[in-house]
Amino acid sequence: MQIQKLERRIRLICSLLLFLCIGCAHRQTVTALYPFWGEAVFLKEPGSDSGRVMQLLTPKSTDLIKGCLLIVHGMNEHIGRYGDVARHFADRYMVAGIDLTAHGMSNPVLAKAHESIVSGAAGYDAGDAFIEQAQLGDLQTMREDLKLALNYLSIRCNNPYDHTPLPIFILSHSLGSLVTSSHLLQSKQDPITARIKGVIFSGPAFSVTEVPGWRGWFQNPIVHFTFNTHENFLNPHNEPIVIMLFNQLAALITVPIQDGIIELLSLPGLRQVFSPTAPPWVKDYLTDSEEERILASNDKYMMKRSVLRFVLAVEKEIIDFRSRMNQFDFPYLLIYSENDPITPAWGNTDFSAATRHKNDHNRVVLLAGNQYHEQLFSAMPLREHLLNLIDDWLQYRLDKRDPEK
Repeated sequence: MQIQKLERRIRLICSLLLFLCIGCAHRQTVTALYPFWGEAVFLKEPGSDSGRVMQLLTPKSTDLIKGCLLIVHGMNEHIGRYGDVARHFADRYMVAGIDLTAHGMSNPVLAKAHESIVSGAAGYDAGDAFIEQAQLGDLQTMREDLKLALNYLSIRCNNPYDHTPLPIFILSHSLGSLVTSSHLLQSKQDPITARIKGVIFSGPAFSVTEVPGWRGWFQNPIVHFTFNTHENFLNPHNEPIVIMLFNQLAALITVPIQDGIIELLSLPGLRQVFSPTAPPWVKDYLTDSEEERILASNDKYMMKRSVLRFVLAVEKEIIDFRSRMNQFDFPYLLIYSENDPITPAWGNTDFSAATRHKNDHNRVVLLAGNQYHEQLFSAMPLREHLLNLIDDWLQYRLDKRDPEK
């Protein structure tokens, strides 16, 4: 009997070790240098030796500078991908791009991977880079990153002759759009915010993912339930009292349980196992460009996993923004795809309905029938068409400053 018990314990221990090693099997080996497309600028955090990495590209002649354009990337990617986009605008704008907290060169693991390759190493295992997300219980740190970049541009972005301030624009994608829009709402009284003369949103994260195909039959009800319970948690929506009571009861019971489970699975050790990898279907909905798909698939500075605490934080930030989005009154150009499952269109239609009337320069570009999330990485000629639309809109905003035009 003692031998049988010992055997059972050994089998149990082996099973647990095998289970835990599922999370250890993830490897992300960096073998190339990080793609810098501009001058690297280190933005130091106040009161700290750490900071964020930004890139800066300026026109060959300062006479050509019309203004400044800050690019803000999306979730799990990095600003190094945006070299072609930056160069498109860099003949007439000072173009900057920041790696947000836990992304790109602002991620200590990925920064160390780049330094290792510079030193001559053949490869560097950056599989643990995603763990940097564990520090993010909300997007406030990323909003502080954006503030650092805007503070820097507010000093650099001036007319070279009379030093008068030039306009600042923001070009944001996906999660970067949520960070940007929530920051602008939060900092309306900041003098630097007054320098921002327009925002371009590309596939903004104003909604939660809806899984396409047969997988969605099983996963979407869970996603919708989680979103709705968090949206209703201690937050009535002027619904009939019976429905309100039901929603509040369901939320009060389930939200603490959901959050507790997510927090548990995000703890050291467990997050190595339970941090989900990007589902296989995602790559099919990023872009219609086969070249860009291959580049994204081979890009080891893009993270393929997400800590659940960070995923939940993004969902809560979306809910919070949606409750306040009718206050957003900055001029914007909104570009989104009708059938994008990663950031579904309903978030954009709700945002547009709540805000479009607030400024005559607000413009919405719906890519009808399009299912791809990364509009700025589309195949030609759509990519060129969208970049030209952005050009025209930026010029329209610049002309607004000149009464003669």
